[in-house]
Amino acid sequence: MTAPVIGLTTYGRHENDFRSTHYSEWFAIPTLYVDALRRAGGVPILLPPGEDKWEAILEIIDGVILIGGGDIDPDNYGGDRNHPHLNRIDPERDASELALVELLVHRKSLPALCICRGMQVANVALGGTLHEHVADVMEEDIHRGPDKGWTMQPLRADEDSRVAAVMGKTDVATYSGHHQALKSLAEGLRVTATAEDGIIEAVELTAHPWFICVQWHPEMSAAEDASQQRLFDALVEAAAKNKTAKRELSHKE
Repeated sequence: MTAPVIGLTTYGRHENDFRSTHYSEWFAIPTLYVDALRRAGGVPILLPPGEDKWEAILEIIDGVILIGGGDIDPDNYGGDRNHPHLNRIDPERDASELALVELLVHRKSLPALCICRGMQVANVALGGTLHEHVADVMEEDIHRGPDKGWTMQPLRADEDSRVAAVMGKTDVATYSGHHQALKSLAEGLRVTATAEDGIIEAVELTAHPWFICVQWHPEMSAAEDASQQRLFDALVEAAAKNKTAKRELSHKE
């Protein structure tokens, strides 16, 4: 049997500044996502923003990873569009990924892993809201380093959660670098992990067999931390099982 094909979303065309004398727009993705997926045995295919034929794409892939990135436009959740700390808003990417999630929630045969921005997209797509800036609501920002970049953050997952079962533990230390977070939780999502300050760190779609969202960045430490690599391993394992079931069903027909 061929390895499962996993689609990964990408940054928007203007989300990062790549210097070039030949091109002004780029669809890009950090290599660590691809590396972790390949270690898990999956075959990566990139899903750039702007796609309007998601139905056709979902027919040829076996799972999805929504990666991190810039902020979601607050217009999508009734937030403050003029907040001074908003950055790298990409309307094309927002529209594309929100539409993708709306389809994925009904595709029980496609496992999905939503990372950082990806978790926020899932919440907004299902009707939830976001804190535009965590530092506005917390006395201390433990989710970013002093340089506003990465920090190692401890968190605890619920013992009976899918994310804990996948990681093989409830207490982990993860790479974090987000300045936004879930505010009101969308209907159908269950909180399964929180940080020490109460910020939501993982949610799961209860009506879906494998739809896990994490606010941290497992790809950053997956090469050294088995608990984080297992998120990618389990996604590919679920995709492979569904691929086999789909193939057997087609043979019967």
